[in-house]
Amino acid sequence: MFEFAWPWLFVLLPLPWLAARMLAPATTDASAALRLPIVLAGFDLAGGANPVARWKRWLALIAWALLIAAAARPQWIGEPIDLARSGRDLMLIVDASGSMDTPDMRIGGQDVTRYGAVKAIAGDFVRRRVGDRLGLIVFGSQAYLLTPLTFDRDTVGKQLGESVVGLPGRETAIGDAVGLAVKRLRERPADQRVAILLTDGVNDAGELDPLKAIDLAVAEKVKVYTIGIGAEAMRINDGFFGSRVVNPSAEIDEKMLADMAQKTGGRYFRARDTAELAKIYEDIDRLEPSADKGQQFRPIDELFFWPLSAALLLALFGAIVPLVAGRFAMRADRVGRAAA
Repeated sequence: MFEFAWPWLFVLLPLPWLAARMLAPATTDASAALRLPIVLAGFDLAGGANPVARWKRWLALIAWALLIAAAARPQWIGEPIDLARSGRDLMLIVDASGSMDTPDMRIGGQDVTRYGAVKAIAGDFVRRRVGDRLGLIVFGSQAYLLTPLTFDRDTVGKQLGESVVGLPGRETAIGDAVGLAVKRLRERPADQRVAILLTDGVNDAGELDPLKAIDLAVAEKVKVYTIGIGAEAMRINDGFFGSRVVNPSAEIDEKMLADMAQKTGGRYFRARDTAELAKIYEDIDRLEPSADKGQQFRPIDELFFWPLSAALLLALFGAIVPLVAGRFAMRADRVGRAAA
């Protein structure tokens, strides 16, 4: 909506009229009189009224009103915008080792790999974390920081969606991944450091033992939530011998994951299907709520330059027109005298 920030300045509008009423007219010096060409003598009409002066007077009054309007700060105020309070610093640590390619999850009635389920469900979790700084680490034989901590949730979601199984190696370096997350989070405020580790295996690669990494997390006050993903029953085809049911998640080290979470004040979750995985992220949402809406602000566009520019143009017009008219009048006077 449109409004003036300082509308009280409009009380100055009658100031020129008051000055004309209360101040004595300026005295003139006859010796300093400017002689006008003969053709301008017709402007001095009966009663002393000068139409040129009257026209310039109205121009000056309009310019004065525009200057007052500019000084009153006209503004266009936009719609209210919510400002989120500064939230948590949350690092996603996602297993991208070879075993995450196991197709033991289902979405919409279709079999999908564990990593495909993580992309779909964790991507929705990322979109909900308004006001949080998010980062993304993927790990296999090595751990890589794909996205440093940022408020740009779209970039984090895009990086997660474009990552592929096996790119960081086929093995599982859980300790290195947690250690990298702690390194990235330790410079952030102590009460906001959160990491979410998702894996389907046991630590079998890397240089840092997972429990040593957790000791670092405890020392740096990083809370770690751990998620073990993978179905407990899956039918596989044995070819000529038919099919059989196996446990594709037999290698998950649940005790280690539970200890890691317990030592840091987090929780261990088990995701056997996509419904459980979605509920886990909802639970984490409740345990670590994203930033609430804080203050509101309304964007303000200052418009003072419009009346100010108009006043300056009127002043320029009032200064130039008499000069141009005077030159034309002098030329016409010379032509008249030559003709006479």
